Amino acid sequence: MQMERVESSNVKAIGYDAAAETMRVEFANGGAYDFSGVSAEKHADFLAADSKGKHFHKHIRGAHPSRKVA
Repeated sequence: MQMERVESSNVKAIGYDAAAETMRVEFANGGAYDFSGVSAEKHADFLAADSKGKHFHKHIRGAHPSRKVA
């Protein structure tokens, strides 16, 4: 999955697999998680958000199943 670096104090990079509707989020602290069931529109909204951290906590975290990436 190709990752796109973003400007954020909390989020380092965001990747997306449209076929699997899976979004990967790499955090500034080094952790990375895959979130399933994420639409292309929701991914685009996240990339466009002024505050990636606020958007993540409001629209992604808890709304989609996740797993930690090794």
